[in-house]
Amino acid sequence: MTVIDVAEGDITTFRVDAIVNAANSTLLGGGGVDGAIHRRGGPAILAECRELRSTTLPDGLAEGAAVATTAGNLAASWVIHTVGPRFSRHEDRSAVLRSCYTRSLAVADGLGARTVAFPLISAGAFGWPTEDAVKQAVSAIRASRTTVDVVTLVAFESHVANLMRRAVG
Repeated sequence: MTVIDVAEGDITTFRVDAIVNAANSTLLGGGGVDGAIHRRGGPAILAECRELRSTTLPDGLAEGAAVATTAGNLAASWVIHTVGPRFSRHEDRSAVLRSCYTRSLAVADGLGARTVAFPLISAGAFGWPTEDAVKQAVSAIRASRTTVDVVTLVAFESHVANLMRRAVG
């Protein structure tokens, strides 16, 4: 059974097998978690992302999908990139958000990763209400049939970490 842990801090500093990147569809870096991972991880991550774009993902990574690259200079072995959906008041996109977690865990299983750190996907710039983003994350991880031993939900802010702790119970 997978243990869900909660931590507060900078996800780029975590010593885990894989760090999940809340990526943009281009895979070429961006703001927030995506930019931080690319900056701290160094050019090796971007080089592998460019290779993916020139070969298997010429149109970029679809929302809810996941793909792995090296972690470059990060303490992790891999970065698993996933693209979260933008929140919509007119369309329920919760299944796509949960897919970010389940497909990232499936990629982690394929890599043999035992420990994985996730940011809160689609919150922040993508407008997903924080409490619901936490609920979607925890329900997706619990429903996953992963072989990952420990999933750490990483919050950059203490109020988000507190929401995560309450949801994990």
